[in-house]
Parts: sequence; structure tokens; C-alpha cells
Amino acid sequence: MDPIRVLVVGAAGRMGREVVRAVRAQNDMQIVGAVDRNAAGQDAVGLAGGEGEPVVIAESLADAIAQTSPDVVVDFTVPDAVMGNARTAIKAGVATAVGATGLTIENLEELGRLCEERKTPALIAPNFAIGAVLMMQFAAEAARHFDAAEIIELHHAGKLDAPSGTALRTAQLMASARGSKFAGSESANGRSARGQAEGAIHVHSVRLPGLVAHQEVILGGLGQTLTIRHDSTSRESFVPGVLLAIRKVRGLRGLVVGLEKIL
Repeated sequence: MDPIRVLVVGAAGRMGREVVRAVRAQNDMQIVGAVDRNAAGQDAVGLAGGEGEPVVIAESLADAIAQTSPDVVVDFTVPDAVMGNARTAIKAGVATAVGATGLTIENLEELGRLCEERKTPALIAPNFAIGAVLMMQFAAEAARHFDAAEIIELHHAGKLDAPSGTALRTAQLMASARGSKFAGSESANGRSARGQAEGAIHVHSVRLPGLVAHQEVILGGLGQTLTIRHDSTSRESFVPGVLLAIRKVRGLRGLVVGLEKIL
């Protein structure tokens, strides 16, 4: 069987370099293209610390797709660039796995329609760490049995969106599993120290150097609390989920949101 031809968008970024290294280490995958506006003309393999045949980074995703004919596009760029990249890849008929967060419900609806029109699958995951996905599932299960909950998410100082996509997805899954709203815990004085409310779940965002990606879900009930926590101490934690997505995305139908759908 021919290897899966992979094109990495955001190849010069921290996560992009991890993906390039990981894909090159697989027997059933091949890096055929790379895109990054900030590193056009450079070698993606060399930037990732590898040796061997270079993969020249392109500035335009459309040009890179036309030149390399990838089977799968993997996108780890900033939220502002994700929609344009996803549109380009799906319109070109290339299965797409997106790791960036910050997409709105309207964005997802648009991409869903585009996937159906072009009969091209796409997977969007707010978090590719399998442990984080399990944390979200455990939190959804626990939500059925507790009256109140709050989320604390902690990320590196360079993360652009707050709350994180993982925190928002967790709150959505918990609300859906519960079927009714959690008990509210609004501040009596109206100040903003209570974080951002997603339904009746308050989400608190921390951004500091030295962090990677961390989240706590704290649930409270009569005489007890339950804390569910996941920590990514290295971006390597996202690699198994990315490789899983690359292997499975072509077999999906339409737009799929959440790595848990393919575990």
C-alpha cells in the first residue's frame, strides 16, 4: 500500500515541526509538502531537526496542493488563518485534519456544508492529546451526577484564544450530557473575577511561560467535590492523536468535530 501523502500547514511552528518529525518516522506516511508564510523557501525537514530529502516550504496552500497532490492536509496554524486554509483544502478535495482552535459555530456550519458539497471529509479537534479527550469524556459522565462545575484551563503565554477550545468543548459536552443547566454561581458584586460563563459553567483562563496545556474540571455536590485534570507537559502528547487523525480522516464523511469520534 502506498504511504499517505501528508502536507503540513504551519510547518515552521512549534506544533508543525512536531508533526513533520512524527510523520517522517512512520512507515505508512510521507511528508510531501509544507506551508508557512513566515518560512517560505526553507526546508521543513531541516527546521524539524531531520536529515534527508528536503521539503521546501511554500507560502501558498493552493499552490502547494497543486504541486504535491497530498492525500491529507494537517493544519496547525493560528485561528485567523484556519478558515481560509480549510476552505482551500476542502475545495481542492483534500481530506483535512485541523488542530487549531477558535472556530465559531458559524465557522463549523460553513465547513460542514462545504464538506458535503465537495464530498470531502474533515476532522476538527480542539485537542489532539488522547488523555485530554478522555478527560473531556470523564467530565461529561461526571456532569450527570453533580450540581455545579467550574473549569480552569492553563496554557503557554503565546496561546492566542481564551478560553481555550478544549475548555469550551468540555463545557459543551458536559452541558449536553447533563441535559439541564448546572446550578449558577454568579458573583454578587458583578465583578469579572468569576471567569467567562459558558452556560452555568465558569471557565478561568491562565496564560504563563513554562506551561504547555493543562485543564482541571472541578465538580461540586453535597459534601464533596471531584477534580478531573489533564496535563500536557510536552507537545509530543499531541502526536499520537495527530497520527490517528491522518490515518482515519479519509474514511470519514463530512465534517467531524472532536477526536473522540475516531478513538
